[in-house]
Amino acid sequence: MASEYGLKRHFNGDAARLIGGKIRSVHPGFDVEDYAAETEKRIPGLELKDRVLVLAEGLRTRLPEDYAKAVPILLAILEDELAEGEGMFNSSWFLMPVARYVEEYGLDHPELSLEAIEEITKRHTGEYAIRPYLEQHYELTMEKVAGWAVSPSHNVRRLATEGVRPRLPWHRTLAFFVKDPQPVLEILEPLRSDSSDYVRKSVANNLNDISKDHPEVALATALRWLEESPTPETRWIVKHALRTLVKKGDQQALGLLGATGGEHVRVPRLRITPDAVTVGDTLVIDFDIENTDDRRHSIAVDYVVHHVRKNGRSIPKVFKLTTLELGPGEKRTLEKSHPIREVQTRVYYSGEHAVDIQVNGLVRATGRFGLRT
Repeated sequence: MASEYGLKRHFNGDAARLIGGKIRSVHPGFDVEDYAAETEKRIPGLELKDRVLVLAEGLRTRLPEDYAKAVPILLAILEDELAEGEGMFNSSWFLMPVARYVEEYGLDHPELSLEAIEEITKRHTGEYAIRPYLEQHYELTMEKVAGWAVSPSHNVRRLATEGVRPRLPWHRTLAFFVKDPQPVLEILEPLRSDSSDYVRKSVANNLNDISKDHPEVALATALRWLEESPTPETRWIVKHALRTLVKKGDQQALGLLGATGGEHVRVPRLRITPDAVTVGDTLVIDFDIENTDDRRHSIAVDYVVHHVRKNGRSIPKVFKLTTLELGPGEKRTLEKSHPIREVQTRVYYSGEHAVDIQVNGLVRATGRFGLRT
């Protein structure tokens, strides 16, 4: 998914001209330049969601006051449905304010709005727009979502799962699904072996959300799916759905994915160079790994960097390294370059940082490096 920063810079006066021009072609009299000028005046200093809201508010004041008359105008500017692999933030990114319009102003017309969201999601996405409908028109919306889950359109099936994610990024958490994920699991059921990669990613992300609050439910669901639908598609979904539990070293999750024998693997040598770095440098993590058992084992090898915070405490971040097979008594050398660079979600602070080598969720060795900022 595109970053919030990367997207926000597109929502400006030019975006208003693009949207307004399309609207004027089906609704003569729409003042495109006035819409663009107002957008340019209001967006400085705003982040993505607020910029999109500015554009949606501009539509509200320029389209017919009657929502039931305004929505068909917006639907008339929709183009062909996106094919598999066409990103919603590529050719159709400009439809985000259209979806936001339905999200903000359509709650008194739920049937019309849900039909509009279904059409919008074929060209963009409606995953954010349906959240308030789930909160204020739960029964009607869930009935609609259940139908979307078996739609012939991969975009609509993806909306069914993405829209009910308990912890959807960029939107508020649906607390009732965090408390009880069973209704969400019922939506996911017909999608557990979906033919579309776009849908499968969403199913995996949804079950991963559930695993954060109800790990036992997610694990039981994953086990049942693997038993009842032993397809490559289902195995892919389960692998990605259990990623948070795997990073936490959950032994049942690792076992479901075929990892075995972590307790028999040792790391007799670990070297981290250089031993002191600054932001912009690159660490090299070099270590030996050895199977001490007389049986072959499948293992997942990760490394964990404990980032020092401003208060002196540290927060671990797990990085995937590799999965491999180790024969009886087999020993291998692994190496990983790890850049120390600023990212939007992480600020570095000076101090001693620990690095763990983790095998099937079990810490087998720990090294350290110093960081100067």
